[in-house]
Amino acid sequence: MRLIVAISGASGAIYGVRLLQVLKEADAEVHLIISRWAEKIIQHETGLNVENVKRLAYTTYNVEDLSAPLTSGSFPASGMIIIPCSTKTLAAIANGFSHNLISRAAEVMVKEKRKLVLALRETPLSPIHLQNMLRLAKIGVIIAPLSPPFYHKPKTIDELVDQMIGKILGFFNLTPKGFKRWGLDIKL
Repeated sequence: MRLIVAISGASGAIYGVRLLQVLKEADAEVHLIISRWAEKIIQHETGLNVENVKRLAYTTYNVEDLSAPLTSGSFPASGMIIIPCSTKTLAAIANGFSHNLISRAAEVMVKEKRKLVLALRETPLSPIHLQNMLRLAKIGVIIAPLSPPFYHKPKTIDELVDQMIGKILGFFNLTPKGFKRWGLDIKL
């Protein structure tokens, strides 16, 4: 599976890093874009070296490179996940403002009718955020706020993160090890 993954400058960088780790284990071909702010947040929140994070992908692109193959609908990809997705990135996509490679690649997913998942990390949500989410949801973009579930009785932050990653990968029919589905693995 070939996926485009973007990490934008919102808190919650661990979600993007963990997604990359899980996709690497699954031998997915990941084309990665990391915004400049995301690089700073990865370092701050996780203590990880950004170059090591980039090595989890098949290839990486500079966020400013609007000549990258991802800017064209002829680049074959199963879809794109932006995790975490900042409200700035949400606004750019919702309003067709392709000012960088993340928003342009997302625009390509929309125009080519490919799967686009925005894992939003923001609270509270303003009416502007909600309008942008509604605009995109109406055209088939999957809005997946990073609000982890608790039905699997997590004991660690890693378990919370992994459950969200499993939920997001489910949109692409991928099931990571340890992911618990409501009704199948969880009984009340």
